[in-house]
Amino acid sequence: MKKFIVSVFILAAGLYLTGCDQLPMPWGAKPKPKAKPGVEISQPPIGALVVAKVGNLYITAEDLNKEIENYNALLVAQGLTQNKIDNREEKINYLKNELVRKYTLYEEAINRRLDKRESVARDLQSAEISILVAELLRQEMEKIEVSNAEVEDFYNKNKELLKEPEERRILEIVTNNEDEAKQVYIELLKGVDFASLAKQYSKAPTASKGGDLGFIIIDPDPKKRVRFDKFYEVAFSPTLDSGGISNIFKGPDGYYIVKVESMKKSEPKTLSELRDNIKAWLLFDKQQKAIMELANKLAGGTKIEIFEGKVD
Repeated sequence: MKKFIVSVFILAAGLYLTGCDQLPMPWGAKPKPKAKPGVEISQPPIGALVVAKVGNLYITAEDLNKEIENYNALLVAQGLTQNKIDNREEKINYLKNELVRKYTLYEEAINRRLDKRESVARDLQSAEISILVAELLRQEMEKIEVSNAEVEDFYNKNKELLKEPEERRILEIVTNNEDEAKQVYIELLKGVDFASLAKQYSKAPTASKGGDLGFIIIDPDPKKRVRFDKFYEVAFSPTLDSGGISNIFKGPDGYYIVKVESMKKSEPKTLSELRDNIKAWLLFDKQQKAIMELANKLAGGTKIEIFEGKVD
């Protein structure tokens, strides 16, 4: 049932995107309706492998494979991978039961001059614009390349920015008042285990785990940080190294003492690790600039009028 529903959807989509006088039509299609369909027989496309003929329309192996590729992609998107077409028998069934039906309906729609209806013609024109713009951009994008030298230059100029953020494994003790915090701090100075004191004195949710917060970082976006600013300022202080214990400081929930259990220093990744990502970014950036330059260049020779007052 699901496979039938998907087939109907693809059939409808195919009908929507075909039939316009200006759009590329199926092989052998005539742009104008005939009084007697099928009287004039077109020649099959040169060099193409024809797998079916519907009236005056030829269906090539390339047409069939593209239809099946789109059909399978839709199934994957819907989580119906078990219904994918992946063998010759299923291809033939799809050709007979779906594609032939679509081409038959298409030819009938052209013969009824449905493509001449104003609403349909506008939709077809919109589809044509999208298809041709996509093809124009694809051709322009094919001209753009990113060299190894460009990748290396970007890496060298931005090495510091490409570093992974420093991570610190932090233990915390939170007490209700400053006197309790001082008592705990004295115990720490005597060499008592931090985790043991956290289990005994801390009122934080992490107390049962010895105050262990695990490895944390300072998120560049302050809105995404889960702790108050002073906490990060103390926990990531340059003067607090691995094994170091902070002084007492006040927070919104009480008085804090933190310990840096261990650290993962901020180190830049190697060029080999980042090469593909950098190349992809540079390619995307160059493509976007090329699109803007082309659009601006064309706009200079095209009369453009925008009627803002008519937009709701």
